[in-house]
Amino acid sequence: MSILPTSNLRAPGRPARLGLFLAGFVCALALLLLLAHSGSTGIGRWLQSTFGDVRLGMDQPAIVERIQRLQRLESVKYTLEKIVTGERQSRFLPQSLAGERILLIVHGEVFAGVDLGKLKASDVHVDGKQVKITLPHAEIFSTRLDNNQTRVYSRETGLLVEADPNLESEVRAEAERQIQQAAMADGILENASTNARATVVALVQALGFRDVEVN
Repeated sequence: MSILPTSNLRAPGRPARLGLFLAGFVCALALLLLLAHSGSTGIGRWLQSTFGDVRLGMDQPAIVERIQRLQRLESVKYTLEKIVTGERQSRFLPQSLAGERILLIVHGEVFAGVDLGKLKASDVHVDGKQVKITLPHAEIFSTRLDNNQTRVYSRETGLLVEADPNLESEVRAEAERQIQQAAMADGILENASTNARATVVALVQALGFRDVEVN
């Protein structure tokens, strides 16, 4: 290993010092823009209050595209357990001879939200730091029974008939309908709209806008 004499080590010239200064300035500016854009730190909030919001090309089309990325925003899950009964009766013979009755304990789930993929450009209006957004209506995405928690509690078949293999399927379909109806009566769509609005407001505020109105 050799050690260079100190006389061969020279301080950086003016062009080199200028290049180092410019590189440091650009890095610092990029960091400050990032912090200001996020607004999640004290520096970011100070920059926003001092210089205003720093938005990197966040115009109306960009906002629409960011919101549409969320696609089917599932914002509410409704669960319900209930007893559902189904039966078949003969017009001429008593239930004990030709009838059938099944009782299910069902555990159902209903998922609701807003399909933000349906958002149109005309639904978003940008005016300086203010954004007004009209969201699509909330909707039921799916209703299903949890097969692990849904079971036949009892089943009775008349002496003269065999069990109908379609009866349980029909009762399950009716159970899904009743559970979805109960979810809507309990306000699942209203809750889905409220949660979707809160999510979109938080998203747009994170882009640097202060006044966000979502309907």
